Order: sequence, then C-alpha cells, then structure tokens
Amino acid sequence: MDLKSQAKIANMSTSTAAGGLERALRAALGGEYVEFGEGTRAVYATDSSNYRQIPIGVIFPRSAEDVVAALAVCAEHDVPVLGRGAGTSLAGQACNAAVVFDFSRHMNRILEIDPEARTARVQPGVVLDDLRRAAEAHGLTFGPDPATHAWCTLGGMIGNNSCGTHALYAGKTVDNVLSLRVACYGGGEYEFGEYDDASYAALVRSDAPEAGILGSLREIGRRHADLVRERFPDIPRRVSGYNLDQLLPDRPLNVARLLVGTESTCVLVTEAVVSLAPSPAHRRLLILGYPSVFEAADAVPSVLATRLPRPLLGLEGFDVTLVRQMRSRGLNLEQLPLVPDVDEALVRGSGGWLLAEVGGSTEAEAHDAAHALIASLPVEVEHRLLVSPAEQRGAWAIRESGLGATALREDGGHNVEGWEDGAVPPERLGEYLRAISELWEEYGYSGAWYGHFGQGCVHTRNDFDLHTESGLRAYRRYVERAADLVVSLGGSLSGEHGDGQARGELLERMYGPELVDAFRQVKTVFDPRGRMNPGKVVDAYPLDTNLRYGPSYNLAQPTFGGFFALSDDAGSLQHAAERCVGVGRCRRDDTGVMCPSYRATRDEKHSTRGRAKLLVELFQGEVTQRTWRNKEVREALDLCLACKGCATDCPTHVDMATYKAEFLAHHYRRRVRPRAMYALALTPWIVRIGARVPALTNVALRTPGISALVKRLAGVTTRRPAPALAAKTLRRRLRSRRAELPDLPTMVLWPDTFTDAYRPDVGQAWQAIFEEVGERVAVPSDWACCGRPLYDAGMLKLAKRTLRGLLDTLDQYIANEVPIVVPEPSCLAAFRDELPGLLPDDPRAAKLASLARSPAEHLLSLAPGDLSPLTPAADEGSEPRVLIHPHCHARAAKAAEADRLLLIQLGYSVDVLDAGCCGLAGSFGFRAEHEPLSRRIGEEQWLPKITSAIGGGEGGGRVELLIDGFSCATQYTHLAHPTAPRPLTLAELIGRNCNRWPVSR
Repeated sequence: MDLKSQAKIANMSTSTAAGGLERALRAALGGEYVEFGEGTRAVYATDSSNYRQIPIGVIFPRSAEDVVAALAVCAEHDVPVLGRGAGTSLAGQACNAAVVFDFSRHMNRILEIDPEARTARVQPGVVLDDLRRAAEAHGLTFGPDPATHAWCTLGGMIGNNSCGTHALYAGKTVDNVLSLRVACYGGGEYEFGEYDDASYAALVRSDAPEAGILGSLREIGRRHADLVRERFPDIPRRVSGYNLDQLLPDRPLNVARLLVGTESTCVLVTEAVVSLAPSPAHRRLLILGYPSVFEAADAVPSVLATRLPRPLLGLEGFDVTLVRQMRSRGLNLEQLPLVPDVDEALVRGSGGWLLAEVGGSTEAEAHDAAHALIASLPVEVEHRLLVSPAEQRGAWAIRESGLGATALREDGGHNVEGWEDGAVPPERLGEYLRAISELWEEYGYSGAWYGHFGQGCVHTRNDFDLHTESGLRAYRRYVERAADLVVSLGGSLSGEHGDGQARGELLERMYGPELVDAFRQVKTVFDPRGRMNPGKVVDAYPLDTNLRYGPSYNLAQPTFGGFFALSDDAGSLQHAAERCVGVGRCRRDDTGVMCPSYRATRDEKHSTRGRAKLLVELFQGEVTQRTWRNKEVREALDLCLACKGCATDCPTHVDMATYKAEFLAHHYRRRVRPRAMYALALTPWIVRIGARVPALTNVALRTPGISALVKRLAGVTTRRPAPALAAKTLRRRLRSRRAELPDLPTMVLWPDTFTDAYRPDVGQAWQAIFEEVGERVAVPSDWACCGRPLYDAGMLKLAKRTLRGLLDTLDQYIANEVPIVVPEPSCLAAFRDELPGLLPDDPRAAKLASLARSPAEHLLSLAPGDLSPLTPAADEGSEPRVLIHPHCHARAAKAAEADRLLLIQLGYSVDVLDAGCCGLAGSFGFRAEHEPLSRRIGEEQWLPKITSAIGGGEGGGRVELLIDGFSCATQYTHLAHPTAPRPLTLAELIGRNCNRWPVSR
C-alpha cells in the first residue's frame, strides 16, 4: 500500500466520524448498535499488540443480515472495515482506521451441536469455553485452546488460525473448520466449504454466484502450486501467510480453510461449522524438570517419539525467568511449589520445564499412559505426576499466565511483544532458542520463554525500546534477523498469533515475492477495492509504524500533584494504566470477580481493559480530551464498582479502584460533586451523628414516605431500605468495661464504622472469642475512621486527613507493634492499601498496614491448642459444611484464604464460593442511577451461584452460608428470597460454643 493511500485511510477516522456514514449505519442497524463517540473509539484504538490506530467507529451487529447491511453502507462510503472478537490479537490485526465490527456483544450463540457428526455450528462471537462446556456434555471438545480460552471468540480464532496447548492433539483451528458463512465488502454473502472437481462443475453449471470466486482461486492455486510445495514449511505451526496449500490442484479446493487465518482481510465470518474432537475424561499431567530451558527444548523430540498407549494431548514448556517474574508479581504463588526443583532452579538461575499431558476414557488408560511416559525418561530428569484435577489446573495456570507474567519486568518496566511467535520444527527448537538468546545478548534484550514446545512454537516478551528513534532502528534490525533465522531453520514467522502488521512486511523473507503476490491475488478475489482490514498481512504497514508507545507517544510529567503514591509505577497514573497490555482477562465471566460491570453490560468501555485504555488515551489527547474534566473517562469510571477484583484477578494487577479515586479527585477539584456522592461518601460522619439518636435516625431513613423524601433529596435509591442503626454502638456498649481494659493488650479490636454502628453484636462476639482463647483485647474508645467510602467519590484530601486521625488514634498501639484486628473486610483493605498509598511519607502508615489483620488471620497466628474452645460440636456424627462467600476487598487484601484455613483447622468442611462480586459494592448500589445495574449483577450473576451451591451439596448434614462483609450481607438480604437461609458472620459461626458468647443463640 502506497503512502498516499495509507494517509487517506488514516484520515477517514476524523473526516467521516460525524458525517453521513454514522447516520447511514444507524438507519441500517438501529442507533444502539452503532457507536462513534470519542470514548468508544479510544477503547477500540488498540488490541493486545504494540499497535494503535483510531477507528472510524464501532458497530455491534446482531445477525448476518446486519453484517451484510453494514458492509453495503461502508462500501457506499468507501471506508475500510475490520472484524473483531475479544480484541486480544498480538500482531495488530484487530485495530485499524476502519469501521470495527464487534461480534462479541450480540452474535455469540451456539446454534447447533451434532454429537453424532461431532460438529458445532456457531456465530463468530461465541466464547471458546462456552462451546467447550456445551460440547463436554457429549464427551467432545473444540481442540485448539489458546491461553485466552475463557474469553477469546471463535471468530477471532478463525481470523488468526489460533492453536493453543491442545493443537498437538487436535490440530490448529484451520484443521477443525468445515464450512464458513461469510460476507464480503459491498454486501455479498456466501457459504464456503470444500469442493472437488464434480461439486465445482455443478456450481458452474448452475451459474452459482460463488462459482466465479472458486474459478479464480483454482487458477491461483494452479499457477503457484510448485512454489507452494517448495516454500510452505511442513511443520506443525505454519500460521504465517494465507493457506495457499488449500488451493493445490491435487486435492479438493477448500475455500473455508483458505480463509482461516486471513485476519478479516478478505471477508467477515458470520457463521462457522467446526469439528469437535473426543475429550478424554481422565487426564494426567507430568511436569519434567531440566537444568535449562535449552535442554528442555532438546528433550522435546524424544518425548514426542515415546510410544504411549494413548497419544500426548499437550506438551508445553517454560523457563526459570518466567517463574522468577511470577514470584515478583505475586502470581501463582500457591501453584509454583508443584514445579519440581523450582527453588533450586531459582538459586542457580537456570531451569526449564515441560508439561506433558496424557489422558484416556478411563482412569486406568490415563494412568497407564502417564507411567509409560515416566518409564521412558532418563534417570536424571526430575518429574512430578499430577493426578488431582485441582493440581493439574494449578499447573496449567502457571503456563497460561505467561503473557501477563512477562508483561512487567521485575524492575517495574514494561516488556512488549514484537518477536514472540516464531515456530520451527520441534527437533530444531533448542537450536532456535539458543540462537535467539544470542541475539538478545547482542542487542541487550532479555525475556522469558514459554509456550508450545511440543510443536516448536515458543512465546516471549522483551524489553524493546520503541520510544526512541534509535531504539526503533535496533528493534527493526533485530526482528529482521530473527525472521531470517526462523526461515533458515525451516520455520514460520508466526506459529499462532498471525501476521497482522507485526509480521506482514516480513512475509517475503519467508515466502518470496511470488507467493506474497499470490496472497495479494487471493485478497483481490474477495476484496477488489482493498477495504478489508487494509495494511495487515497483505501490503502491510511497516512494522515500526502505528506504534502505541512509539517516539510520538506523550509522557506525562512524573509528578502531577497526585494523591496516591503509586510507588510501583513511578508515581505516574499514566504508567499505572499502561500496566494493561490487553490480555482481556477482565472479559472472563466464569470465575473470579473481575469485571462485574462488564459482565452485566458487555460493553468494552466498562471492562477493566477498556477503562485502562481510556486513561492511557487521556494523556495522549488525540481521540479524547487531555484534561481531568474528560467526560468520557468519567463516564467509563462511573460504573466501576471499585470492588478491587482487578487488583487480584488481572495478571498485571491493574487496580482500577485506585485509578478511579485518583481521577475523580482531579476531576472534581474545585467543583461541586453530585449530591449522592456527598451523602454516601460522608456515611461514617453521618452515621456517627445518627448513632447518637438511633431510633429517630431509623425512623427518618426507614419509614415509608419520610425515607423516600430523604433519599430523593440525597440522590440515593428509594428501592433499597437503609441499613438499620443499632440501638447502642459497640463503643457505647463497652464503656462500662473501661476499667477492665488491659494495660498491656495483646491485640486491638478495631471498631470500624460498620461493626460499631450497624453490627455491634459482631464486635462483641469477636471480643468474646478472642478473650476465650486467651487474648487481652483493647477496643479504642476514641472515634476514627479509615475513610473507606471517601475513595469511591475521589475525596482524597479529606481521606488523607481522616487517615492521619486514624494513625493518631492508634499511635500507641502502632509504636508497641500490637496487632490491629479489623472485622470489616473493606476497612481492612483500606488499612493495607489506601492508607500506605495515600500517606507514604508517614512511617506509621506502612507499620499499621503490616499490623492490620483479619480476625481469622489473627486466630491462625495463635497456637493451635489455644483454639480448642472454638471447635464445633458434632451434629449427628457429621461435621458441619460451610459455604464461604469472600468479600471482594478481602480477596484484594489477601485475607480471604485465612477464613478457609481457620475453619478447616477447627474441623469444618469448607467450600469457598466462586460467585463473583455481589454488585452492591458499598455505596455503589445505593446511588439511584446505579441501583438497577447493582441489582442486575446480584440477581443475574451472584445470587444464582450462591443458591445453586447451597442446594448442591453432597451427603446432607448442616450447611451454613458465611458472608462476612457488611455490603455483601446487605445485598443478600435485599435480593434473596425471604425463606432463603440466613447467612452467618464468621464470629457467629465459630463463637457459638464460646463460654463468653454475648449474643443470644
């Protein structure tokens, strides 16, 4: 593509955005399915690659008919188009100056599964794991499974020719596609599959519209057959380029498989029929340890050649650098001990591991296959056999988090992709890794190795300098030499991530100009005007242009008067937002917490990734305004529940709750906030006043008519009852015991606002429990607060003053290093996170953060024998079963696991629920404009999982639901059926056998 054409396409994103194109698309699809706003365009300007191109607009088609209609409109306006799934592409193919068709929001249905034929018919927006779960009901699966399998879409996989761990067993995506229904630029619609000579002749005779396309493709295949046979490497992971091998004249013409991997440069897929493979019901995972990653790679051919009763399902690998980076980021810490020789490898600074998976239809088959592999190993190879599904999932989590773990270096700097997907013959993998490592040393780069060792495709991320002109020149030289190296070894530039812009211009080095021209001819057959994802794969943009973080990238000043220290990000909100590398984990909805607002809205800008991208774009000021008054950013952050799920679940630890608080503090500087912000953010002070006259306060807030008026004036929802204040606060209840307070307490029980004013019974219960186990408990009588509700409103000046008051109140205990036990999980999170983050210069802040504990954490710090008074009585010979719903902030504060460990130690049978965020999130669900979304999250996602878990236990016996967080318990009370079991707090559960128990049983 010449520079003039590139400039014309790039300028379209601004020249047409407010013009007739948007109106025409709205008329064709409906207004709610077309978005041309600044915020949406900013969010879709990048994928998970190094590249950034601002789109013209984004549409969300509901059907194939919508796709055809939209393509016709785009053709009338002569604008480029681009298909997109989960937006996790790593070569730049999912961003362009084009109209983006996002298939993930609406075209996400599994249309049919035929277990007899072992096929599935799906729309392009179907999430892979949704298809796999549906297929597993029939003992089947879709074989290719990238690490993003829980949120990547089938359309994206078809576009990229994705592979994943089990491509060793089931082949690449191209090997599993049977037919495609597609739409072409201008609105033509076709269904393509495989055609032998007879079926092609029949189409010609019937004058079928696709006959002309097939004829042109047959001719391209005939002319280039010899070169295809000569230059297409015969390796497991040849993904680069178009699949011209599907056009060879000595085999049936397979147009569907030709189009796999074309990255929407030819057509948009609207429906696919794919093959399903048998899914072994029983599996074993063997972890093999080697002195170095090179020796692990050298061992691959022998492992592959081992004769087993059942074939290998997967053969993955990683190196010690990945393990070290995981430890530095706090990732998979519980799983890493599964890796044999891991501590010794970290000490010596060298090590590599292979993960070999086998399986069978029975336990015996899986067992025999695993032990046959073990028997074939050299005696010096360390190994560990994982039998339990939980341990196997843990080991796979190590491998699958490779991209997130390598995104941030141990020094806090960012690694990027760029040469992360080369593939070579497996027997030459060790040679390839050694040669690339020598290039790293020559250019001063570093990285970790992980990936699909069994198929010769290994990934990495490196510390490339893309910010400076000299760094870019070095980067280009390095990539060109790496490409030549791969080709010399008989490999492919891409082994699963595709070519896009990152490798498109390098294809001649692999295939030569004649075959690259054949790619161009294929594209012209489907897209004669060159408007399908232009500048990617064919006539590609130079690999060092359109860079997200190139030399023209604006860097904010290191100090901008921020409130949070952001010490891991050089004090920069911009640097913190750049943590997001587009992995898309926040689009996952089957496990974890992140991201509840995305799960409910399916809107990218209401995902953690979307918000992070908007914050990054804020500092660029190109597609959205570079100002703290930015409305697009504020609107995206408005639906952030500040649950801190991302701080735990995001592999790069994006902490959107903190970023939201920081942004809002600047956004509302010297401005009046919405009245609901004041009413809810100042809750601790309002409650402190109301608790002096609790009966009157409860009448005002809970009496029909009066309460509705008060709530409307405050901007608070009228659909929820206000929590009732206790008749007497915890502090007031304990005043009569002041003379009994210990002079030398062994712990402090902190009376947080929720425990003090709303649940003093819980506070007294904890005091009784701790005294029963021998603790000397101090409960401060002076009022202070962690300021928890202030952060959601960005009232950080007041928060800092409040936290200083907290430090002053606890000063004597901090000085004497007395543990501070905080019953409310959200307050504990504030002690550990916001406190040191807002007051980094006060040494008491970090010290208090280290002293703060949850009740369970403190009990676990005592001698096990001290806890005997809390052991439950047997109930008809069976131990009680407890279902724990952990508070989101307890997870973020790394305190949730202590509840489980404590209950197990006390003799309970424990299950930790994976129900996600409750949706109330403190003040969020009480704001009138947020209440419908809060209720939707709770009713559609959270509550059904809890209800199912309560009714799904095995073996009968007593079942207790434990919900410790005040916000979660409130949401449960509001949403659960009146006959649903009442949840208990941890104090109620374990304190019932306590002799000092103060609450009526």
